[in-house]
Amino acid sequence: MKKSTIITILLALIALTVQAKTYKTIINPEAIACMKVRNGDLKALEVNFRDTATTVHFRMEYPKGQLFRFVKESYLLDEAGNRYPLRAAEGIALDKWVMSPESGVTDFTMHFEPMPKKVQLFDFIEGDVRGAFMLLGIHDKKAKLKYPTLQELSDANPYTVPADWFTTDTITIRGRIEGYDAEKFGFTSMECLYEDVFEKDATTLVFNIAPDGTFEKKFQASYPIRQMFFARESKIGFDNIPFFARPGETIQVTVRPDEQGQYQCIYGNGSSKDVERWLKSDLNMSDLAHPLRTFKGKFSEAGEMAERTWRNMLYCLQKENRRRHFTPQEMQLALADLQLNFANAMMDYAMYHEDDVKKYEQRDGGYQLVILDSLENKEIGKMENYKALHRVDFDNPLLLTCDNYPITINRIQFARPVRNRQNEEILDENGGYVISFDNSKKILSTGILALRELMGTDHDTFMAQLCVYKDMQSSFNSWRSIEDALPRILADTTLTAEERKEAEASLQPVSKMMPLYLDSFTDSFIHQKAEAFYAAKMAQTELTTPLPTDNPAADLIRSLCAKYPGRYLIIDFWGMGCGPCRAAIQSSKAKRAEMAKRDDVKLVFIAGERTAEGSEAYHQYVNEWLADEETICITNTDFSRMQELFHFNGIPHYETITPDCRRVRDDLNINGYYNIDYELQKMIESFKVTSINS
Repeated sequence: MKKSTIITILLALIALTVQAKTYKTIINPEAIACMKVRNGDLKALEVNFRDTATTVHFRMEYPKGQLFRFVKESYLLDEAGNRYPLRAAEGIALDKWVMSPESGVTDFTMHFEPMPKKVQLFDFIEGDVRGAFMLLGIHDKKAKLKYPTLQELSDANPYTVPADWFTTDTITIRGRIEGYDAEKFGFTSMECLYEDVFEKDATTLVFNIAPDGTFEKKFQASYPIRQMFFARESKIGFDNIPFFARPGETIQVTVRPDEQGQYQCIYGNGSSKDVERWLKSDLNMSDLAHPLRTFKGKFSEAGEMAERTWRNMLYCLQKENRRRHFTPQEMQLALADLQLNFANAMMDYAMYHEDDVKKYEQRDGGYQLVILDSLENKEIGKMENYKALHRVDFDNPLLLTCDNYPITINRIQFARPVRNRQNEEILDENGGYVISFDNSKKILSTGILALRELMGTDHDTFMAQLCVYKDMQSSFNSWRSIEDALPRILADTTLTAEERKEAEASLQPVSKMMPLYLDSFTDSFIHQKAEAFYAAKMAQTELTTPLPTDNPAADLIRSLCAKYPGRYLIIDFWGMGCGPCRAAIQSSKAKRAEMAKRDDVKLVFIAGERTAEGSEAYHQYVNEWLADEETICITNTDFSRMQELFHFNGIPHYETITPDCRRVRDDLNINGYYNIDYELQKMIESFKVTSINS
């Protein structure tokens, strides 16, 4: 027998005869956040501190039948950043996919290198790999923890935002995937869901990957952005390229496998390289804000949940900083991401809570609103219940780098307390709404004051002005339509001179409304963008625009025009996973049957699926609801190219194409089925008037 083997056996025997000393045990410990466990939850049930090992008893709650795994490289991380690697596990096989049982619950135990008994709080991290499970801030409920403040973290990482932070220019993302093979990787293109808050429409950016792995995409931006290009399906685990870029930059990215065979993004230059550690961080602020976003309690209880979520987000950021060693710029970007996602979660809670206290019931052929909890419904509209937002700096320009910024603007723009204040200004004595120029001025001024109160400021913050900017964009087409109709109204001899004068004074044409909004924009960049938007819209004198050439998505539309000559095409972009899409299709079946009798219009339904053949569920749905109609199924990748062509991200989305295969201007476009007869007639009459005038 070898000497080394004898020594090993002796050591094992000694270990068996020595009683392990237990320093302390934590029963049902709390955790600050569970990260990366999609559709499930990871909990620590008990922690044993021994001189030979730290043992954690875990519970994984995961949908039955779904697979998950834990790797051997898992470790614990204490407050000082010290690691304690995993030694062994019981009840679960490491580095192997495990199927969640019928109960959806898997209990298992992990033994790590011993931590000192003085450790009060620690993290479980499932290795340094992308998408690793994390259970952060495990501690005894009785422990008094010290949490950092936003001010402390900010003061410790001073950073001055460059003077040219806001500028409009082109961003270029260029690079190469080493060892790329389309068959091996499973994708030939990548896409990015992108929205510039100063543009009216969101869009999808798509780049193709050449056989040698090279790619390039250029697009315009108004400020620095953090985004990613992603592949919908991948055979190798790698499926996204995150980046951070400022307008005017070209970002060079090389994607190559590391020593473990996992693909990594290597940034050659520019802002992405400057903040590489932040880009590659596993700290997802949206996940950390999840407890507030999905809170099911009353508004009177939401303040406590907001405080706990805020505190936990700050703690987790501090821990990630110790782990990643962020630069001051990276830390300030992370703090902005934290604030923005906290605000987003607060507004999401309000929106979801409103859905919980009311519902629409179908009665007498229509839908009627039913309030399930009248007291709680009133709480949703009270300003004082949104005080949690006051801790967010809505003037911070770094907030715009967050991909959730556009949706957060939307949530605050339509916040119940703000809209309630505005609606109160235009109610008549019978409880109806009176739309007039004077009331439009009241809506604007009241909304601005309400936004100040909601955000807890004495001035119009950058985001508040952007909310007003978005109101301007969404109302512009209506104002322009009124402007176009004004000459006809003033020339209408069926009205008295006094009635025409009264109509002119009460209407809201774009020439009267835009000056009001321009005066409200005290930020010079927002004011500049509003003026540019106004000028660009007024320069659109043509009612249609041509489709681009040498574009496969546009070629498909041209083939439809050839198939249905002499007809307007109304295209419904939809998908099986979109509830509003299916609701619109199902509720419009009778109306579409009437539309089918016309010989000047053709409805076309385009959906994206995993394959162009479509799933069984897709075909079943089409047979039930869209039989005998023009339905086209394309791959999700090709659908993304449609999104890029027509500048949209959300569905349902509608486009109108003229008989000569030109895209109809957005203010004349058909927007669904609710007012389709009126909108179609208005559009056709506009074309007739233009034809006569020309």
